[in-house]
Amino acid sequence: MSGLIPQRFVEDLLQRTDLAELIGSRITLKKAGGNYKARCPFHDEKTPSFNVRPDKGFYHCFGCGAHGDAISFVREFDGLGFTDAVEDLARRAGLEVPYDENAKQEMRQAKTLTDALDYATQFYRNALQGQQGEFARDYLQRRGLDKTIIDQYQIGFAPGTGTALYDSASRDIQGPLIETGTVSDRYGPPRDLFRNRVMFPIRNSRGRTIAFGGRTLGDDKAKYINSPESDVFHKSREIYGLYEARQALRQVDRLLVVEGYMDVIALAQSGIQFAVATLGTATNQDSLSALLRQARHIIFCFDGDAAGFRAADRALDNALELLADGMHLQFLMLPDGEDPDTLVRQEGPEAFRKRIDSATPLSRYLFNRQSEGLDLTLPEDRGELKARLEPLLRKMPRSTLRDAMWHEMLRLCHQNNWQDRRQWSGKGGEQRKREERIDVRLNKDTQLCLALLEAPDMASEIFEFSQTLRDLPNAKDLSELILEKKAKSRTQVMMHLATDSKAHDRFYGIFDGIEHIPSRASILADAQDNIRPMDKTKLAQRKLALMREGKIDLANLTEQERNEFKRQITLGDSEQN
Repeated sequence: MSGLIPQRFVEDLLQRTDLAELIGSRITLKKAGGNYKARCPFHDEKTPSFNVRPDKGFYHCFGCGAHGDAISFVREFDGLGFTDAVEDLARRAGLEVPYDENAKQEMRQAKTLTDALDYATQFYRNALQGQQGEFARDYLQRRGLDKTIIDQYQIGFAPGTGTALYDSASRDIQGPLIETGTVSDRYGPPRDLFRNRVMFPIRNSRGRTIAFGGRTLGDDKAKYINSPESDVFHKSREIYGLYEARQALRQVDRLLVVEGYMDVIALAQSGIQFAVATLGTATNQDSLSALLRQARHIIFCFDGDAAGFRAADRALDNALELLADGMHLQFLMLPDGEDPDTLVRQEGPEAFRKRIDSATPLSRYLFNRQSEGLDLTLPEDRGELKARLEPLLRKMPRSTLRDAMWHEMLRLCHQNNWQDRRQWSGKGGEQRKREERIDVRLNKDTQLCLALLEAPDMASEIFEFSQTLRDLPNAKDLSELILEKKAKSRTQVMMHLATDSKAHDRFYGIFDGIEHIPSRASILADAQDNIRPMDKTKLAQRKLALMREGKIDLANLTEQERNEFKRQITLGDSEQN
């Protein structure tokens, strides 16, 4: 419907909106000259990289790349569609959106349907408190739900009689109930779709009911059923529990994606308010796109059985094409036979939060899964790993994360120590040493950058070394980044390269020309060989300086130092001439 709002009105609305005031009403802004800075509301960060330019009418985060105008901010922060975001800004400005007649008719129709569904929500809630709802109340109590959480999620009960909802509705409500599929007239007289079920309303970003999920209290073949799709409900785009999460939290930084309504509600009751559930297949790209529009940090939670791992593999496979720098996807695999509902009540909220905090990053999950059953000391298995990984990594859009994962694949597939390999050949099983492999020689700058990835603790040494030479720009900047970020491991360095937009732009292609990555031992040995000569030269130069000052005797110098001293004297004389 966005195309039905005149562009002139949209432009006027953006001109009237004070961007700093709008964003400042949701997050804390600090003045920085003519602009404003803050910690980004769209990704986790400790130092502010989110900038607001009221004079230009846009915001930009240098950490995750989030960028846009007032409409974009409202859409991203509040999880609204374009039309709803324009409506929200228009109300703030005291304006009425000038829809054309077709758009107004669409909106009236949608309101009619959501009015009918809101009526059904209230009917089910009242039924839960009535005499017929006694068994449903006992069921919810056995599941550990209290009145507060039942009210927060507006849980209800659909009576077992076939037309209870339809009979209670007025004529102007009955038609929309049929239109949404909440009541069906497909096989004869109108009949309620949900009967003898605990009811879970599915609400949109405005808190309006757009569909239902129902859990049987009897022996129905289908344990759970959902509303069919309608003009107001498209299951692949909707996320159960998102509205409640946004109501409970000032800012939704991450989402924990679980598989069921009761999992969402049980976690919320335990204080874990950022759990949600998708309504279609949780692992398809439409659902993943809907999740990534709401948060850039997604944690998928699956049962640790074979079916759970298959679902996690599908989620990963579909996520690869959507990944971009600044996105953070993780996988939390629960013990076999457990789900979030039972586990959080069994071990408590703090223990479950620790599980969430230690969820496996997508890159590690991918490498671990694809390495299962392989012995990477064998060339055949290293080749098999590369054959498994390469098609998956090629699905990813170009990014620092993709480059880092590609180099990790190459590292895993070339990790054998060639110097210690032996080959058995000749008659009688005579053992002879295999020819040593000739490593590809890399330039000094690239060698030191590889060393920084393998051993970030060398950053101080390499930074000092690179300051004395002009041909080590990448090593100098990368070591400076590692020192600034206080990165202690390869993983931490990779994360900074993947999530810091400045680092991404600076180091995007530093390893593009490498055909082969040497072994870790070779990389570190080459780095030390590069650095040691400079250490000796600096020592000699230090002694020479002391000698010039008369603090050290020429006889105490080594032959190399005496030669260096003579060379320095010769250079000095030639420069003076």
